[in-house]
Amino acid sequence: MIHRSVAVVSAVLLVVVALTAGCTIDHDADRSGSGAGPIAEVTLTPADDAENVNPTAPVSVAISDGTIDQVALTNAAGKQVRGELAPDKRGFTITEPLGYDATYTWSGTAVGTDGKPIPIDGSFHTLAPKSTVPATLNIGDNQEVGIAAPIILQFKSAVTNKAAVEKALTITTDPPTEGAWAWFPDDNGSRLHWRPKNYWTPGTGVHVSARLYGLDLGGGNYGDSDLTTDFRIGRSQIVRANAPSHRMQVVRDGRTVFDFAVSYGEGNEPRNVTRSGIHVVTEKYEDFMMSNPPYYTNVRERWAVRISNNGEFIHANPESLSAQGSANVTNGCINLSPGDAQAYFPTARYGDPVEVTGTSIPLSAADGHLYDWTIDWNTWKTMSALQGAPSAVVSATPLPPQPAGAR
Repeated sequence: MIHRSVAVVSAVLLVVVALTAGCTIDHDADRSGSGAGPIAEVTLTPADDAENVNPTAPVSVAISDGTIDQVALTNAAGKQVRGELAPDKRGFTITEPLGYDATYTWSGTAVGTDGKPIPIDGSFHTLAPKSTVPATLNIGDNQEVGIAAPIILQFKSAVTNKAAVEKALTITTDPPTEGAWAWFPDDNGSRLHWRPKNYWTPGTGVHVSARLYGLDLGGGNYGDSDLTTDFRIGRSQIVRANAPSHRMQVVRDGRTVFDFAVSYGEGNEPRNVTRSGIHVVTEKYEDFMMSNPPYYTNVRERWAVRISNNGEFIHANPESLSAQGSANVTNGCINLSPGDAQAYFPTARYGDPVEVTGTSIPLSAADGHLYDWTIDWNTWKTMSALQGAPSAVVSATPLPPQPAGAR
């Protein structure tokens, strides 16, 4: 009996020891990752199933305790979005903007430090604007313009989030140039102008960047696309036009190159008075059909250089030849002889200032959309939506527009 009891006790102790040893092995295995789930973790930005994601927001995958084996983000059509894998393979970042109102899906695999694979999967949806609003810049790439040229950003519809727009704009100049944005009354959409405090320095290089894509313009409207332009300020050419003198000088780089006998608008009624103030050359035509009812309709004029949107041109007019240099008899334009007009015409370019003095009515907003230089600098700065904050950010390294990519 005694021997049997000892044997039974011994057997029980052996079982207990064996059970204890088994728990210890399992615990050690859990700590090493063997026999448990993978230890790598995947973090998606934006989170899985996110909605109303801005298409320019950061999009990435990050892996903790592991590395990326393969990864892709695709749109609904199956096109992969461009991205960049981190050198340590622990992150992948999308490098192009996405599309509006679109679903994007992650796929791929990460491998934990325990050697176990873990899927990279998930999806999100970008915001759907009420509408997207196109915009245009008035000066094209590689264009050379005059020293009074404003930069005009014209939207196709109204913008209410004006401060956000200004913050998305960058003007870079070489040499540095003081200037500011100003919002003007809507003209088939919102518009804002940038001009320097004083005339541009000849030879200035200018880069404009408008980061509008993905920008909330207000009212459910978003920017349609980014815009950039690189242009240059050319020579200084100023037209000095003093009406009482009946003459007009063209001053290039400080030297008078032309001194023409001209005739200005007569003052028999306000509509015919040539406006005083700094006009800006906007366009020119070798032949242009002009009308000013009831005085004339569809009259062909030669060598016509437009200086405002109220119908003022510098152009040839043989019919006023006898008055040129002695009397002002026109209906508001500056008339030259055909020969003088033809000589001036090729020298005129967009942005040249035309300084008219000595008439009874100043140039104003009533005369069209380009009256920038009639506004004093302090008033101009109040027309910014940023309320005194810098309205043009100078960047040492201008950024290119964001590509369409896999939208």
